[in-house]
Amino acid sequence: MASTGKLKKDLTLFGVFAVATGTTLSAGFFLLPGLAFSQSGPAVVLAYLIAALMMVAPMFCKVELATAMPKAGGTYFFLDRSLGPLAGTIGGLGTWLALTLKASFALVGMGAYISLFFSDTPIVTLAVILALAFGAVNFMGAKATTRFQIVMVVGLLALLAWFLVHGIFSLDLSRFDGFFDKGGSSILATSGLVFISYVGVTKVASIAEEIENPQRNLPLGVFLGLGTSVVIYIIGLIVMVGVTPAEELSGSLTPVGDAAQAIAGMPGLVLISIAALFAFMSVANAGILSSSRYPLAMSRDHLLPAIFKTINKNGVPTISLLVTVAAVVFYVSAFEVLEIAKLASAFQLVLFALLCFAVIVMRESNIASYDPSFKTPFYPWIPLAGIFGPCWLITEMGAAPTMFAAGLVVLGVVWFFAYGNKRVDRGGAIFHVFERLGQRRFDGLDHELRGILKERGPRVSDPFEEIIAASEVLDADEAVDFDSVTRTAAQRLSTLVGHADDEISQGFLDGTRVGATPVTRGIALPHLRLKGLEAPSLVIVRSRKGIDITVGTVSGSVSSTQTVHAIFFLVSPNEDPAVHLRLLAQLAACVEQESFMDDWVAARDEDALREILLRDDRYLPLVLRPGTPTEVLIGVKVRDLGFPTGCLIAIIRRGRQALIPSGDMVLELGDRLTVIGEVEGVAELKQRFTVTGK
Repeated sequence: MASTGKLKKDLTLFGVFAVATGTTLSAGFFLLPGLAFSQSGPAVVLAYLIAALMMVAPMFCKVELATAMPKAGGTYFFLDRSLGPLAGTIGGLGTWLALTLKASFALVGMGAYISLFFSDTPIVTLAVILALAFGAVNFMGAKATTRFQIVMVVGLLALLAWFLVHGIFSLDLSRFDGFFDKGGSSILATSGLVFISYVGVTKVASIAEEIENPQRNLPLGVFLGLGTSVVIYIIGLIVMVGVTPAEELSGSLTPVGDAAQAIAGMPGLVLISIAALFAFMSVANAGILSSSRYPLAMSRDHLLPAIFKTINKNGVPTISLLVTVAAVVFYVSAFEVLEIAKLASAFQLVLFALLCFAVIVMRESNIASYDPSFKTPFYPWIPLAGIFGPCWLITEMGAAPTMFAAGLVVLGVVWFFAYGNKRVDRGGAIFHVFERLGQRRFDGLDHELRGILKERGPRVSDPFEEIIAASEVLDADEAVDFDSVTRTAAQRLSTLVGHADDEISQGFLDGTRVGATPVTRGIALPHLRLKGLEAPSLVIVRSRKGIDITVGTVSGSVSSTQTVHAIFFLVSPNEDPAVHLRLLAQLAACVEQESFMDDWVAARDEDALREILLRDDRYLPLVLRPGTPTEVLIGVKVRDLGFPTGCLIAIIRRGRQALIPSGDMVLELGDRLTVIGEVEGVAELKQRFTVTGK
């Protein structure tokens, strides 16, 4: 059944690595070296290394953007939200075109290697059949597609390891004589040509919405993919140049096959041809997967017709996928191999320059909800290098690729003003930079980024469980008003954070009057950032009868009065707004669960209230009672408990006291422990202490 819902988060770290590596180790390794050698001679090794270095800055910038905004559409989404919908349209259409060109390039490469054994192979016909086959695989969903990808990448890496090990011992160093004979300009032009070899490593960002824990798995998978690819490329090129006669290597469409045959005869050719087929299938499969997410993302934002955001039961954007496969079929029928490589590389350089500029815009916009888990090092120098480097490299590639890149920019501009401009009312983060200069801003972006924070969940380092476990709880049995509850909560917080209770209560009340307090579905989240705090603190209020809260607007006018049963008073250090927003987002995610309010009203005590907010797999309440498994803990010092690594007692409740545990503290009968920790450790404790205080 078709829908326009969310994509499924099915990709693990190894899946990310497989997509990143599979889209990189393909035509750039198996097809382009011969063509590149004809331009630069033995210095082709240096040309590939320069291209890899040129990739570092854009890779850092794209990973930063992807961990801040893990949404389908990758480059399109980043450019749209940073530079505005016009830049997004140019980037979205251009990236989709470049990715489909790269997939076409791989399919043609497959035909070239197959023709080594079957000379009459109709390469174009075969490429069309394979494009349709990979389209069918993609209709099964990202999870099934990635399983297929993993199998191909594992087989590819195993065969390439054989090639590199055998080849390095077969080198003829005399083949590197005249290393710089072709000249520096030829080397740079070749670097531009082969740049496409590496761009696939970041294309996994276009499917970031489908990655489990993108804050960790996305950057780690991309870095592992690029590192693996660079090592294989450089050593592989040394082997190709060192074992293959120059006249045979120059212009060859099967350079790795020629080298393998020189090393091990026909068995070597067969093995490396199998590796080439794995590589080309991998990049074609991953290219179709990632490129089909661009029309989906643009359709969500009304820059393409709504039909493109149709998603089937497997979480696949069906119309986007069909159009992508049709485009690949057209390219393999209409273009020559070298033309495809040059055209795709030229526009990728333009996009990478724009992405590096986007990082600068997002940083300088000072949007607190822009919260990447990976940040580009040596800011702003790395992004600046990523802007100027690709622009310089484009000029070295010749007139045709440059004109093609300019043509795609014009195409994006024309489409935006002809179709998208009248359908969108949205600005990018660049307006927040303008706002600092006295002009306008687009607040919708901040709201969207906050929504992404909620969808992403907290980072592992965020103290969410600790804050909930150590929170103060007020159970308001009598009818009370919001002002008095706020003053009581401020008094509790004052003892924790060292600020006057009047300052805290006034901050909460002022925020509520101007509409800064989220209130929805019977829940309110007053929040405040204060200077000099060491850590966030929380007071939780539960009222079965309900508390009326009046929420205002920025202008001071009253907008609504609502009755709430749960209030969360959060204060955080002023110096770290991103943590504050992530904690708010996680609280919002907890209270939006369908059964939250029923469970909240029915909870029997404050421990049960905390338990509703904590993740079951990382939290365990223990009550020390005789005749239960917890009896063995009575009279034991905290340091001698022997809890699994990564598990700790967040707080000990003894009667009406809340005690912060220390190593010398001795546990007593009736103590209530709140234990938090890693999933595995908490699971082990649950097995040991099967009877709790519930």
